[in-house]
Amino acid sequence: MKVIQTVTDVNLAERSVLLRVDFNVPLADGKVMDATRIREALPTIRHLLKRSAKVILLSHLGRPGGQNNPKYSLRPVARELSRLLGRPVLFIEDCVGADVRQKLEELDEGSVILLENLRFHGEEEANDPAFAARLASYGDAYVNDAFGTAHRAHASTVGVPGLLPIKVAGFLMQKELEFLGEKTARPERPFAVILGGLKVSDKIGVIDALLDRCDRMLIGGAMAFTFLKAQGLAVGKSPVEESRIEDAARAMAKAKARGVELLLPLDTLCTDRLNLEAGTVGELCVRDGSIDGDWIGVDIGPRTIDRYAAAIADVKTVLWNGPMGVFEVESCARGTFAIAGHVADAAATSIVGGGDSVRAIQQSGRADDITFISTGGGASLEFLEGKELPGVAALNSKEL
Repeated sequence: MKVIQTVTDVNLAERSVLLRVDFNVPLADGKVMDATRIREALPTIRHLLKRSAKVILLSHLGRPGGQNNPKYSLRPVARELSRLLGRPVLFIEDCVGADVRQKLEELDEGSVILLENLRFHGEEEANDPAFAARLASYGDAYVNDAFGTAHRAHASTVGVPGLLPIKVAGFLMQKELEFLGEKTARPERPFAVILGGLKVSDKIGVIDALLDRCDRMLIGGAMAFTFLKAQGLAVGKSPVEESRIEDAARAMAKAKARGVELLLPLDTLCTDRLNLEAGTVGELCVRDGSIDGDWIGVDIGPRTIDRYAAAIADVKTVLWNGPMGVFEVESCARGTFAIAGHVADAAATSIVGGGDSVRAIQQSGRADDITFISTGGGASLEFLEGKELPGVAALNSKEL
């Protein structure tokens, strides 16, 4: 059996290490608003510093479109990282060039350097060989701790490791692969999967893959309406992916054939008016089963919350990805936050992934009660679906 090598498998003492991190964090007024992704990288950074490595951090931020845009500068991230590490972090105002090389050569081992946003250069997302070679020339070893970008074949995730002999995973990458891989491939049972969010099309591959592994699957969010319509129920003006109704029907048939309990909402919180931009809803009511007329489903109802809570209560492993409703609107957030609480309360290995699910668990104040919170969005879904991630495939492996 082959597994990815990690920083503990190689000698990185006194080396110049290119460490790909995911510092794509929210900024406002030149300050980091949520430092979670920065904190998650600290164990790997500290491990390298203890070995007197020169740590050269590579990251992107936002979508600057290959142009230098101060709005997406990583300078505020360097300040926050310095505060969290309790030591200076040198920020370099570009990621390639003669000035970058000179400054790197002047630094001693045991230094931390953050290069400017990789995506200020269009060559990053294009995986341009020359750009990758320039980055690779700054180090003699490569560590990837950015699981959230591992599904992208970019210069910093595929091109650079292809040019260096040492290319291993950091501690965060290792945890992501363990919990989203091993813990769901060979879970302690019963294993429940909770899936929500907007579109069936975003998750049909994950649904199909996880039906081969789980004992129960709980569906919520707007994607539930496509499933309910596939059952012949009316869903009012709730969003439905007409082209995915057959996929939903096949998923339900597969669940039945495999003996997987697939649960859909029994009741739905509905509104007669929804304005997502303003964050407002009109009159609210709860509908059992079918939804009449012009009503729009915005959350799972109280009976569904109770049913889903009971389905989670006795599990040994639970994976949650996607909100149960329009949780950005306070009056439509009860279902999502109730699920957050029940997942946190479960005496189980709990895994939460997806931006909205992570945000909900953090807002609920229960993040510390979750076994593992994934930093990956699209990467999490692709990995759970069983796809090979380019940024993982680029790393060295070992036989167990």
